[in-house]
Amino acid sequence: MTSSLSRRTVLAAAGAAGLVGVAGSPAAAGSRPRSAALVVHNARVFTGRSGGRPVQAVAVGRDGRILATGRGNELRRLVGRDTEVVDARGATVMSGIHDGHVHPLGAGSRSLRPSLEGAETTREELLAILTGFLKDSPGQEPDGWLVVEDWNPIGLLPQGSLPHHSLLDTLPTRRPVALVGGDGHNIWVNGRALEIAGITAATPDPVGGKVVKGADGRPTGVLKDDAQPLVTRHIPEPSEAELVAACARVLAQAAASGVTTMMDALVGRGELGTYRALAAAGKLPQRIVPAIRLDPDQAKDPAAALAYARGLRREFGDVRGLRFGMIKVFLDGVIEYPAQTAALLEPYLDGSGRPTTNRGELYVSAQDYGRLSATFNRAGWQMHAHGLGDRAVRTALDGYAYARRATGLRDPRNAVAHLQLVHPADLRRFAPLGVAACMQLQWASADTWTMEALLPYIGPERHRWMYPARSLERHGAVLSGGSDWPVDALQVWNQIRTSIDRQGAYGEGPLHRELEGLSRASTLRMHTYGTAWQLRMDGETGTIREGRAADLLLLDRDVMECPVADISDTAVRLTLVGGRVVHDAESASGRTATAGLARAVAAPRPSTYAAVHGGRHRACGCAAH
Repeated sequence: MTSSLSRRTVLAAAGAAGLVGVAGSPAAAGSRPRSAALVVHNARVFTGRSGGRPVQAVAVGRDGRILATGRGNELRRLVGRDTEVVDARGATVMSGIHDGHVHPLGAGSRSLRPSLEGAETTREELLAILTGFLKDSPGQEPDGWLVVEDWNPIGLLPQGSLPHHSLLDTLPTRRPVALVGGDGHNIWVNGRALEIAGITAATPDPVGGKVVKGADGRPTGVLKDDAQPLVTRHIPEPSEAELVAACARVLAQAAASGVTTMMDALVGRGELGTYRALAAAGKLPQRIVPAIRLDPDQAKDPAAALAYARGLRREFGDVRGLRFGMIKVFLDGVIEYPAQTAALLEPYLDGSGRPTTNRGELYVSAQDYGRLSATFNRAGWQMHAHGLGDRAVRTALDGYAYARRATGLRDPRNAVAHLQLVHPADLRRFAPLGVAACMQLQWASADTWTMEALLPYIGPERHRWMYPARSLERHGAVLSGGSDWPVDALQVWNQIRTSIDRQGAYGEGPLHRELEGLSRASTLRMHTYGTAWQLRMDGETGTIREGRAADLLLLDRDVMECPVADISDTAVRLTLVGGRVVHDAESASGRTATAGLARAVAAPRPSTYAAVHGGRHRACGCAAH
């Protein structure tokens, strides 16, 4: 027996049953106890279940499932000669983190390009940075694209400065240049890129997108939402080998963060092909639920959309680690100034308290979304709506109500993601409709993005309903958690902390903490059982109990008792998926993944970073899709 984390050979064999579809079940009542592959003791076990006696030990069976839980030395009978025994030293053992809205392949792709890190810059500072990037990639004149990630769409100083291609045109290059917004809703390109894309004053706005034009009617070089592919379709993609290697690195970092299940919130055939390559290479450590994206036109033809989704499931259904059954639809954009494409029930204000005529953009009507939801729910699929503004949230709920009436189904487990602004009249609708509230609460802090870039444009009455987590919980809604990575650097434990104190590590102050902050138990359950429920995996994962898959974390501290501020710095000592070790902090690969994670978190970021929906909301991934 040992308290070291260094011996993992037994576990590697024990976890051979693998990730998704782990076979086996707990020993039948009355049968002779089997020895465990692993016993973790002296732990503070967060089971994710209400009530019950305290648990200090967990035994993992050789079938990759939880064999038993208990107190003190109750599991000693399950320790055999080859059982690995780990002393948790009073730290937390819990279910793996279930990320209900994330873009891991986007994180891999972005890691291959230079980044502005969401910084605020003057014109001169920006040009100096971009000139440095040009010097770092010589020999690509005149046609090699310079693509830079994490551009801050409101970060051009002084505040209120608007991006225009003429600024990028002053760079010492003929190369096409594209700055990809960290919010995923904006891209800023130079004149050469506009020429390549054939974008002129006569170019119409595509459905769900906008080609921003100046007072002279000519394109400024900024493209929003579904207008971005007008340019991005011309940008060369990395090779499959480069992409797979990059994605493998970031998935290892996710495992080091404690993430065991992900819902990839935007996939098509290309992403599914990457997952196939990762699985074939043995580089897919998490359980993945791919959400197939439908665009606004597809949403108007439910039968064709269903055929499309079924076709992708047939084509990629044999990929180990994937579980199909989710559909993603964008209902609106983002709320912060200057984008203001989130769909609101009442108009945006002009910054001085006066209503404008702008209520944002609703990409799919309630009628179309209802018919689409009914078609997919009847066929056994779930819906996942991007609903950020209160009008988009209501549209999703209206669509789900229609689908419920049309199908008679009582447990489809549809979801609305982001929920940045929810009308109080709609809070009570989630529970009766069985709709998961998928929230990214690392953004729920007071900072430039939630205050200066938002409060003057929606007013204090609406602002109070920003990310109303506790109000939704009070009305019986199932809360689920998501990171929206790589919109932010992946910081699972700061995300959990911010759910509690509504300030986190980067906020300038709390955001409606007394009204909307969650308890520790609620936020841990939200990011484990709640998301498992959203993904219809709650019978397999999300709680610690006999027979469930051993998707477990061993942390370096007791997150139920340590100071709330210290939760942000939590490190994961051990991550198991289906009983198989996918991260060991003491192994060489574990140290590499942890170091990569630390570098991403430590990267320079402006003071506005914490709550960006423009250092956020790459969720949309529109630029690549």
